[in-house]
Amino acid sequence: MPEVQQFDVIVVGYGDAGAAAAIEAADNGARVLVLDRSYGGGASALSGGVVYAGGGTRQQREAGYEDTVENLYNYLRQEAGNSVDDSTLRRFCAQSPGTITWLEQQGVVFGSSVPSYKTSYPTDQHYLYFSGNEKAYPYNLTAEPAPRGHRAVAKGLASGKVLWSALAAAARRKGVVFVPLAQVSDLIVEDGGVVGVRYRVLGQDHANAAEHARLTRLTGKLGNWAPGLVKGPVAKIKSLWENGAEEKEARATAVVLAAGGFIYNQEWVQRYAPEFTGISPLGTPADDGSGIQLGMDAGGATAKMGNVTAWRFLSPPSAFIEGVTVGLNGRRIKNEDLYGATHGNVLMREFGGKGWAVYDSVSWKKARGQVRSQTQIFQKLQVAFLLTVGHKKADTLAELAMKIGVDASGLQQTVEAYNQGIASGAGDPAHKAPELSVPVGKAPFYAYDISVDASPFYPIPGLTLGGLVVDGESGLVKRQDGTLIPGLYAAGRNAVGVCSNSYVSGLSLADCIFSGRRAGQHAAARLKAALAEDTASGREDLQGGQILTDAADESMA
Repeated sequence: MPEVQQFDVIVVGYGDAGAAAAIEAADNGARVLVLDRSYGGGASALSGGVVYAGGGTRQQREAGYEDTVENLYNYLRQEAGNSVDDSTLRRFCAQSPGTITWLEQQGVVFGSSVPSYKTSYPTDQHYLYFSGNEKAYPYNLTAEPAPRGHRAVAKGLASGKVLWSALAAAARRKGVVFVPLAQVSDLIVEDGGVVGVRYRVLGQDHANAAEHARLTRLTGKLGNWAPGLVKGPVAKIKSLWENGAEEKEARATAVVLAAGGFIYNQEWVQRYAPEFTGISPLGTPADDGSGIQLGMDAGGATAKMGNVTAWRFLSPPSAFIEGVTVGLNGRRIKNEDLYGATHGNVLMREFGGKGWAVYDSVSWKKARGQVRSQTQIFQKLQVAFLLTVGHKKADTLAELAMKIGVDASGLQQTVEAYNQGIASGAGDPAHKAPELSVPVGKAPFYAYDISVDASPFYPIPGLTLGGLVVDGESGLVKRQDGTLIPGLYAAGRNAVGVCSNSYVSGLSLADCIFSGRRAGQHAAARLKAALAEDTASGREDLQGGQILTDAADESMA
């Protein structure tokens, strides 16, 4: 029989959602066990460390921007759609300023410098930016634009790791027990409720542990952006674990599933979102849907499984937004100042993942001049490819169309309509912001491929947004009939959340914090209620026992 451990709350997965759940449960008096298939962090630690928050954060005020909870709600209801009920979205917005404060209390540092140019991710001079569609049509029609991308202060892409490390350190200080290399195989269900987990774990004192750790360090970040390059080491990592893991069991009043999405599960991606099978998976190999499957096995319902975010960012440099993007028929894809995943969603779903970005010599030259000041190192590598061997050049639009395989008359009509709108003062027909609408008129002309299969040097990364259906108030997993599964919670990308309809930078991490805290708080409150009930029951037993004793004494007398 495997060893059985006893805790109050068990958290499965240790990214930002799992860490937030563990902290809240511990803060509310629960004994917490966290199990993670790797060493903690997951996709959260590999991310850009951006938390989408608004409604009047300190950083927004310091940057000179006014934002209100209602304004934040007016924007997010466009992004969130029907992914969560209205009361949940309003609560998310109302708690948003406090989310940043809470993260700061755990040791995360944020800044308030905002870049003057549009970018998908700011340089190390800036830690607050317009990370979504705030300024773009049609989102700007119903909400006043404000910067809400709060990036954790760190160098380059270390922001995600720094953010998660602060949360993990806070959880450790609060007594949370963390067991790495522990994969949950089954939920223990009794009387319709979840009361524990069965898992296998590779102990840190096992002979395979050191090599497992070394290979994991070598492949982590590279595997996030180029998973095809690390298939061999990843297979070796899996083999080391399989050959050394031991069976264990843990019991608790509540289990929180926070084990990430399923972008690494090609079978599921093919089943639920076949249009997105060609994108580069963004995350870790543990993002294979195993946490979602655990919930499904316990009777949990799923939704939004076909929603996948595909990131085709045009900027930086910001001049790359000044051109026009077209499909193979020459038709305009969408206004280029949309957030990269919003633009990418149209590219993937309406244009079959095929398209080109077209520029004239004025914008092309401007883009060259912006590279040094507007890009991080990973962005420099991509832009260097596009500006050297990764583009086509021609003296006329017709010649360019022939070189890139785009319908010439369609491209000509698109560019003419764009230029005429600017010249007439009516503006871009696709409603791109006036300051970014620059005529495509001066030869030579340039184009680069924005298709899903354009080049391994210019991939379209993405992740899944659907998951288990949860109750908006508690985070408890719902069955197909709408009833709740006692003791089972889901958070982050294991669950349908605020970002499950459409994604903008920072919204997934913000939802991880929001949903993780919600689950941890409710799980601990459930424990307190159970203890109070047991105490009350104990009093009744004690009173009954005293009556029996008195009766026995009387009979003996």
